[in-house]
Amino acid sequence: MTVAPPPAPAVGPPLSDAIGAAASGIADLLRSCDDGSVPIPGATWTVAEAAAHLALANELMAGLAAGRHLPYGDGTPGSLAAANEESLAAYPERDPAVLADAVVRHALAFTEAAVWRSATEEVVSPLGRMDMAMLGSYLLTHMLGHGYDMAVALGRRHMIDARTVGLTVPFLRWGMPRVVNPAAAAGHGGCYLLRVRGGGRFAVTFTDGIAQVSDQPSRRPDCTILCEPVTFLLIALGRCTPTAAMARGRILAWGRRPWLAPRFPTLFTAP
Repeated sequence: MTVAPPPAPAVGPPLSDAIGAAASGIADLLRSCDDGSVPIPGATWTVAEAAAHLALANELMAGLAAGRHLPYGDGTPGSLAAANEESLAAYPERDPAVLADAVVRHALAFTEAAVWRSATEEVVSPLGRMDMAMLGSYLLTHMLGHGYDMAVALGRRHMIDARTVGLTVPFLRWGMPRVVNPAAAAGHGGCYLLRVRGGGRFAVTFTDGIAQVSDQPSRRPDCTILCEPVTFLLIALGRCTPTAAMARGRILAWGRRPWLAPRFPTLFTAP
């Protein structure tokens, strides 16, 4: 009698390790912060508000991993922003040390719950339906984005590295068609081949402004973009401009229409 192997856990090493490391890195930032009211450059939140948001988001993700149904907006940027502000208003904690503990506690709760669930099991996330493995990549990406913001605000070193970026790529790929900027992409028909150093490659093809992501391009690419991993994540999250990255040599572009490279990130609305 042949016994089928158990399903792969939704979140195991190295993703669970990366989630734990990101939470610990953020907690270290917060525990060294004397003033949580420091503003985050380019944002409306302070460090303490961003930390409170992370604590709440990690708690939400842990609840989803545990099998709870927790509606949070309708997946659109406007509804998510409104849900964020509503949840922050209902959660007055702003002590960085207390929030540091909460960020770590809920990240650990997520990995402990997710290990008992199948990677292919679906949940309804704040961005819509996705499987449990994708939810883990989403959680990591979300923490790294806000952790980067807090590090910049506090003048500290961020916790993003090339290996960790590779674990965010599944979520970034999944999200691209869902965050297309309709106005910027209207009528666009470019085909891009994206190569992330050490993180694989994938294609994004636009047809009348609709993006399709695939392992291989459906036709000859108009523009091939080679990007340093950390820069790739920061651009995807709207924390870095392609022009600045290209000027520093962190992005190279070639093909029939290489001038499309700076336009590519503008075709999306960063989550």
